[in-house]
Amino acid sequence: MTTPFDKIVTIDFETRWDKKDYTLSKMTTEEYIRDKRFQAFGVCVHEFGADSPIKWVGGDGLREYFSGVDWGRTAVLAHNAQFDVSIMEWVYAAKPAFIFDTLSMARALRGVEVGNSLAKLAQDFGLPPKGTAVHSTDGLLELDATIERELAEYCAHDVYLCEEIFKRLGAGYPKSELRLIDMTLKMYTRPQLELDSKMLIKALTEEGELREGLLQKLGIQEVELASNPKFADVLQSLGVTPPTKVSKTTGKAAFAFAKNDALFQALLNGEREEVALLCEARLKVKSTTERTRAQRFLDISQRGKLPVPLSYYGALSGRWTAAKGSAINMQNLKRGSFLRKAIMAPEGYQLVVGDLSQIEPRVLAWLADYTDMLDIFRAGGDPYAAFGAQMFNIPGLTKDSHPDLRQSAKSALLGCGYGLGWASFASQLLVGFLGAPPVRYSKDFAKALGVDQTYAQRFIDWDDNVAKMLEIPHTCTQQELLTHCLAAKKIIDIYRATAHPVATFWDMCSQLIEDSLYGGKVYQHKCLTFSKERIELPNGMSLLYPELRRTKDEKGRSQWVYGPNATKLYAGKVTNNVTQAVARIVMTDGMLRVTKKYPVVGTVHDEQIVLVPDDEVAEAKPWVLGQMTVEPKYMPGIPLAADGGAHRRYGEAKQ
Repeated sequence: MTTPFDKIVTIDFETRWDKKDYTLSKMTTEEYIRDKRFQAFGVCVHEFGADSPIKWVGGDGLREYFSGVDWGRTAVLAHNAQFDVSIMEWVYAAKPAFIFDTLSMARALRGVEVGNSLAKLAQDFGLPPKGTAVHSTDGLLELDATIERELAEYCAHDVYLCEEIFKRLGAGYPKSELRLIDMTLKMYTRPQLELDSKMLIKALTEEGELREGLLQKLGIQEVELASNPKFADVLQSLGVTPPTKVSKTTGKAAFAFAKNDALFQALLNGEREEVALLCEARLKVKSTTERTRAQRFLDISQRGKLPVPLSYYGALSGRWTAAKGSAINMQNLKRGSFLRKAIMAPEGYQLVVGDLSQIEPRVLAWLADYTDMLDIFRAGGDPYAAFGAQMFNIPGLTKDSHPDLRQSAKSALLGCGYGLGWASFASQLLVGFLGAPPVRYSKDFAKALGVDQTYAQRFIDWDDNVAKMLEIPHTCTQQELLTHCLAAKKIIDIYRATAHPVATFWDMCSQLIEDSLYGGKVYQHKCLTFSKERIELPNGMSLLYPELRRTKDEKGRSQWVYGPNATKLYAGKVTNNVTQAVARIVMTDGMLRVTKKYPVVGTVHDEQIVLVPDDEVAEAKPWVLGQMTVEPKYMPGIPLAADGGAHRRYGEAKQ
């Protein structure tokens, strides 16, 4: 990493807050800083590594200080830099050349389960404890001299702790990962995505009018739909017996009014129009997610551009997650939704959206030496269709000819690749696997898979989980549920017989939990190094399994767990972890190459969102996709592919 800065300045802001109604515990960072009540009491600053005292800058001196530093040649260090740098950029127009964040680094090096607050890190590293003076400023609009002095000392100590923690975390930290931290934070602190407020207002208005129209048509009050008992009374008044199920939490009878409940779906799609309209109105009243997201986007649009809230190393694998407390998760925005379409590039620019195609199955096939699958990828084939053709014995099966069968094959290939058992696979299909619509396999479907009476009986006799599965509260009959389970089990059998190299990889991972992760024996497999409580990755980072130990489950069977929360570890999970971690590295390598020419302004799953001037889009799109699919030196022979599009609106760039 070439250093685009001459020095690093450590900063820590102290700001006005009120635990009653103006605090980060009740507001997002964006809401808090852009609120008219925002006030910075002061900031502590220190040139990292310099033999000089930590300086407190307060009140009227803040704007003079930030305007007097050449931030274009200065990096910033902070703990939870998203907060402090957002203040710098949004309030004082100070844009640092580079951002270091000890919170992000700690998440990556220590894990997300252990707690990485400044106080916790100070404790774990044997540093002096974090102070408490900030609590005395609750509700204050002004500081007297005594409180300001105490706050300045408290703030200076935080700066000292941040620098000491940085010294401990920064040694040997991969430069590429430091660049990713900087990139992630600038997606938030330096937002470039705009929001179409007119589209959001129109969508909210139309949704409200539709909801009110349904209520008027039915002659019913909203409360009669929102309340389960009142809705049940309305159904009964129409001669309809309210559908029920057994609650998973209480084990008692409960109303089956959820969107995915089969009996509710039967009413929604039934022949009685008045009942169907009633159920539709119920969904409109109860389904507030889209309304809430639209209102949140609209509020942000009134204040400015869209800060993209992502947590670097939010997951064990290193993948991003939605930033805690952000109230926005772009990964949950449905393809084709008006919310995606409301996200736009600024005037004169377009969004080139590139998506790595089937990156996880490709990585798993490479790690497991699954040559048949690799050959399909190299030939540009559709792995889900190819597996579906084999699974259902339909030569030439395609996405167009048999979309449902291909979706089932996709679910199997993605889920079964991580050692998913039949019961979990069957359960996840019922609620919607990997974001797909809920699926319940029919009798005809099971028959097409080759499920006969002999297979069924052997399955029932062999696996005591069958009875347990049939006790799961659900709205279909036990026979229908059994048929679904039989089909799911058959798919698992077919996958394991077909993808035997993957099954062999699971066996290897199972043994390495015992020998390496627990026993400490160092073992190299391709680009992975297994050792005591960690798997070293090709970018210098590691998957961490601290405090790995054997325990007994509720049935007295031996199992592996790790971490303070006793998280279970097994071969399928290790397979999932290493596949996702390596896939993430492939993706981020591409992102870092792209950023040398164009800014990456967002990322969702395996997708990167790139800001490109209008007149460069035609050349930029293939270039971006090309940068994403460069064969990594640590993965020789892996066939990569990417798909993408371009448009000013994010939701139109790639459907």
